[in-house]
Amino acid sequence: MSNEFERFFELQDEATKVAFIEHRGDELTDILVAALSDVFSILADDDFHETVH
Repeated sequence: MSNEFERFFELQDEATKVAFIEHRGDELTDILVAALSDVFSILADDDFHETVH
């Protein structure tokens, strides 16, 4: 993984930790809902159902 991707995930982790510490539950809920929405849209995609070996 490139340094750019690693830094992106590090920043995401830091933002999540700060939100927990500052008790910003609404923001965390928004992040979770957006992530789940992305996952469901990926799962609903027709290309996803193809088997890859």
